[in-house]
Amino acid sequence: MKYFCAIYVLFIVLGLNAIDGYDCKIVQFIFGDSLSDVGNNRNLPRSLAQANLPFYGIDFGNGLPNGRFTNGRTVSDIIGDKIGLPRPVAFLDPSMNEDVILENGVNYASGGGGILNETGGYFIQRFSLWKQIELFQGTQDVIVAKIGKKEADKFFQQAGYVVALGSNDFINNYLMPVYGDSWNYNDQTFVEYLMETLDSQLRVLHSLGARKLMVFGLGPMGCIPLQRALSLDGQCQNKASNLAKRFNKAAATMLQDLETKLPNASYKFGEAYDLVNDVITNPQKYGFDNSDSPCCSFYRIRPALTCIPASTLCKDRSKYVFWDEYHPTDKANELVANILIKRFDFMRADNGTSHAPSPAPDLAPSPDDN
Repeated sequence: MKYFCAIYVLFIVLGLNAIDGYDCKIVQFIFGDSLSDVGNNRNLPRSLAQANLPFYGIDFGNGLPNGRFTNGRTVSDIIGDKIGLPRPVAFLDPSMNEDVILENGVNYASGGGGILNETGGYFIQRFSLWKQIELFQGTQDVIVAKIGKKEADKFFQQAGYVVALGSNDFINNYLMPVYGDSWNYNDQTFVEYLMETLDSQLRVLHSLGARKLMVFGLGPMGCIPLQRALSLDGQCQNKASNLAKRFNKAAATMLQDLETKLPNASYKFGEAYDLVNDVITNPQKYGFDNSDSPCCSFYRIRPALTCIPASTLCKDRSKYVFWDEYHPTDKANELVANILIKRFDFMRADNGTSHAPSPAPDLAPSPDDN
């Protein structure tokens, strides 16, 4: 699973473009984990990484679970809505077809997925980044059959790409002794292993047309509620957070080097470590009351791991940074999205003509309040 301190999805504003008779929008293709998952895992029947039970989605649309690992919107939802870009549809969504791809793009993100194939193995079913790239290749074949190779090449080369994974490779792999990687590597060699794998994956994406791509760094992983609950004193676990810093430094260097070697590549690295750390360290500064425990929990049993119908909810979800042991609330996602939009000076892609499909929610009452 993914969590608030991890990688935050940003969007590249690319505008609209017509492709030889096909009025194709410039869309996005998102590769990620549970922070970006909008419904893929709910269509993986054997996956244990699920957000398909109440109270996930309580503040989104009809209030029912929709596959997002939060009470409302993801960071990617919010940024895309605010700058006028269509929301990429989950690859496994029943509505997926060629027209949906051309109109909205595709989101391949999968809860529990990582850069490495072995990451998150105990979730049974999930899409690793290699698997997501394989699915993207299938998407390309479908679009080539629909509009022809020449037009398809333009469509994919003009699209925006987001790669947002990495925390599961630590939280649900290296830092867990049940995985062989925790025994076969040390901190330095494991990060090197991740960088070698990610470098190969980005090269494959480039060969498939990915020219405008953003990779995002990790936040202070040791400060998510799960890690605090597993510590002896309830405080952040420095080892996990220091690994995030090591990952960020290596990834930034790798991406910069890769951009100089691949033709027409425009690669950006987004690091939100300091921002997220400040939100967690000084929650009142940002309008929160709680940044160390989940809003949705199973009474006083910690860690609760997931949110279920028998869980209890906090009185005011807008005052909590974390929704569950891993993931942020809608309010925290909105804060991060707004800060990142300002930081990267995003402008609307549609001249203000579109409307967000899901604005900031009026929080539904907690079940205990009824």
